[in-house]
Amino acid sequence: MPPAPESRTDDEVLADTDVTLLLRYGLTQEAFRTALFGDGAIAAAVTLDRLGVLPRSLVFVSEIVRSGGLAYAAGLPEPLPSPEPAAVLRDWLTGAAQTATTPEAETRAARWLKAVAEIIAMRRATREGTA
Repeated sequence: MPPAPESRTDDEVLADTDVTLLLRYGLTQEAFRTALFGDGAIAAAVTLDRLGVLPRSLVFVSEIVRSGGLAYAAGLPEPLPSPEPAAVLRDWLTGAAQTATTPEAETRAARWLKAVAEIIAMRRATREGTA
């Protein structure tokens, strides 16, 4: 059995992970996909959780991405209810829309947003002791 990976703090994950870059390439290139859905999703969840984003808001945005595409979702005036997290998410979506132009890549983006929402929900449940 391989040894367990060393634990990292939220701040270490954030310092080591460029979510924008991972989204730009992870949606279209297989070599980046594991990192996008691993550290990228965790870093995104930590960032948005710290900004108070509710998981259901991200699930809603993921449905917009699935229906209208990344560029459409990035162009929304308020993809999230609060200005600061909306700006962060808009930046991520805009960067991803530049390279993820196929339906498959946009479907991956929607799945990634749902994964980020799940991580936020788990973090909140753990903090509240309801996990």
